[in-house]
Amino acid sequence: MLQTAEVLQKQQQITVYNILFAISLGHFMNDCMQSVVPALFPIIEKSMNLNYTQVGWIAFTLNITSSIMQPFFGVLADKRPAPYLLPVAMIFSLLGMFGLAISTNFYFVLLSVLFIGFGSAIFHPEGSRVAYMAAGAKRGLAQSIYQVGGNAGQSMAPLFTAFIFTYTGQFGTIWFTLLAAIGIVVLFSVSNWYKGELKIIAPKKNHQAKKPLYINKEIVIAISLLIFLVFARSWYGAGISNFFHFYLIDKFQLSIRSAQIYVFLFLLAGVIGTFFGGPLADRYGKRTILLFSMLGAAPFTLLVPHMPLSLVGPLLIIIGFILQSSFSVTVVYAQELMPGMIGLVSGLIVGLAFGMGALGAVILGVIGDNYDLQTIMLLCSALPLCGLLTLLLPTDNRVKEIHQHH
Repeated sequence: MLQTAEVLQKQQQITVYNILFAISLGHFMNDCMQSVVPALFPIIEKSMNLNYTQVGWIAFTLNITSSIMQPFFGVLADKRPAPYLLPVAMIFSLLGMFGLAISTNFYFVLLSVLFIGFGSAIFHPEGSRVAYMAAGAKRGLAQSIYQVGGNAGQSMAPLFTAFIFTYTGQFGTIWFTLLAAIGIVVLFSVSNWYKGELKIIAPKKNHQAKKPLYINKEIVIAISLLIFLVFARSWYGAGISNFFHFYLIDKFQLSIRSAQIYVFLFLLAGVIGTFFGGPLADRYGKRTILLFSMLGAAPFTLLVPHMPLSLVGPLLIIIGFILQSSFSVTVVYAQELMPGMIGLVSGLIVGLAFGMGALGAVILGVIGDNYDLQTIMLLCSALPLCGLLTLLLPTDNRVKEIHQHH
């Protein structure tokens, strides 16, 4: 019996890279389909004659659906993991893609976007759980591999606009149903591994269930602060993803295609930052990277609205890398604050905080209609200063102490 326990413990220290890359690929496909929505904005803004507030509402609908539902599915995943929800999530996204291709008005677009958001809400908590189970001893690296897939998918939006939708128009989204079909196959194989792992860890989980989850005031405050910090980061990202191309077209008279390349530079740098953030946090500490990612980006974000076009690109690359270096770190830090509630934590941090960022997109849209795009950028540029609040978070050692004493 002791030998079996030792074997199990060794297995849990092994990082299962093939599963990590497969779930990262699934994450990439899921977020690619999410990124189709902002990629369509410059197209449907003209064809459906939408204002910036309506654009904001579409972004809001996409993100709020996934964000409100993510903690709900996260709690379900913690209580009763359901491996085969992963391919089911991709089926919802497939239906959303088909709906977008044939949408004829603003409300049909909203309905289609609901399906994509719902698919994302189902995918993320289970996906994060798979990454956690396959991580072994390398939590930061594993979460980075998983999140890089998602961030790479999100970074595709400007390229989709520039190289697909400016040629195919709105109906080009029909091709993404093929991507969803491939995603269903990939995630089905991940689900089979996930189901097998649950059988192995079930006895250990039942033993651990006797120990109640410890949550005190310090943990509640830390999680609340973390959600707010991710909100500030997401709000900045929403400003760049949804409105920055309009700002460049308006201020520098760029074409849609040229403007989208600048947004892509920001998002691509974010993908690289996400990848390096996890291993850096494993070495220097999670709170350190959280502090660096917000305050380190602030001087550059404050400069962007005042710079000539020649400097905008380099600044966006620096901001994207620094700001997103804490993306996977935030999730791992939250998981350590609330061990045993991986699904809920993923839902709160990735889902709810992103939804608050989506609310920011609506507010920014209203500001754009009532004032101008320059005002949107000035407001966004100050958001990383919220990173000062990171100093109020408990250090990595303090997080360990909280749970060791209980």
